[in-house]
Amino acid sequence: MAKYANPSKLKLEDNVVSINRITKVVKGGRRLRFSALVIVGDRNGHVGFGIGKAEEVPAAINKGSEKAKKHIITIPLVKTTIPYKVIGHFGGGSVLLKPATEGSGDTAGGTVRAVMELAGIKDVTAKRLGSNNPINEIRATFRGLTSLRSAQQEAALRGVSVKHLAE
Repeated sequence: MAKYANPSKLKLEDNVVSINRITKVVKGGRRLRFSALVIVGDRNGHVGFGIGKAEEVPAAINKGSEKAKKHIITIPLVKTTIPYKVIGHFGGGSVLLKPATEGSGDTAGGTVRAVMELAGIKDVTAKRLGSNNPINEIRATFRGLTSLRSAQQEAALRGVSVKHLAE
């Protein structure tokens, strides 16, 4: 299982995936607000995302970045890829993540690619299934990534050695 990491010890980069304008119609006219979807990561197995909402774009980005830093997960990497195939579901969307051979590169599109780059996963194949809404896509990706376990974690859960696990 992925666990939350301490953001103060990490050198994080952030990436704004999408900015949406939200309009609320009131008696006096229209009220504009903005929401920003932000991903943060250290390119070394730590990544998080956050959604910020505010009346100005920079404030929404800052809020999203702060929320993302509070929800950074640790991903078990095997060299430059993930340990095994996993599917993450959220809402109407699913994301299939498969490990790829070293040097094959990141075969993912849209927001999934941004998550993989900031997580430091260089060799992976990803396929979006169902909804391609950026928020559902990222949440499905994170559900898949949080379900990953390293060989040591899996062996500890089963009560066997890592050597027995491979057999």
